[in-house]
Amino acid sequence: MIHPATAHFAIVLPIVALVFGLIYMFTKSEGMSKISSRLFVAAALAMIGVWYTGSQAGPEVYDYLSEAGQATLRDHKELGELLAIAMGIIALIKFAGCQMKKFAIEALAVLLLLGATGATLYQGKLGGEVTYNFGMPFKAYMMEDSLNEAVKAAEEEDSDEAKVTVYEDAIDEIKAFSEEQNALYGEK
Repeated sequence: MIHPATAHFAIVLPIVALVFGLIYMFTKSEGMSKISSRLFVAAALAMIGVWYTGSQAGPEVYDYLSEAGQATLRDHKELGELLAIAMGIIALIKFAGCQMKKFAIEALAVLLLLGATGATLYQGKLGGEVTYNFGMPFKAYMMEDSLNEAVKAAEEEDSDEAKVTVYEDAIDEIKAFSEEQNALYGEK
């Protein structure tokens, strides 16, 4: 799944573009206008790319989530689509303002990006909730490791009763880990 790796670019690039956009607003230099415009385009492309990778990854995990997780994933998907569209429009506005050398148009794009950046940070929060509160992929790896260790330990045992005990211990270990994680993330 490439979505988690690309998501970080879609969070950072709007922030970087915003910083350069604000610098342009204070300096009003043509060079900074061009640099910030290019960064706006890069941020938009990153947002579109991460929306695409998310639309590929979402269906893969949807069925494994609880109802609350599925609802959060749907919200995450809808906001991602809106952000991809908005960032594209904002980049076009900024680029047009740069080409026409209209400060007011570029300033509008910077203000719009400020709002989009806030929405992007909220979007990252939703993605984190899907992953860590509802998905917890590390929990699956821990379960897999515990069961693999149990299989090895059970193979060393002679009696069926001892093998059952090994598997029961592994299940107890998984339950304890699950309870710790649920308490950590405020779940039941």
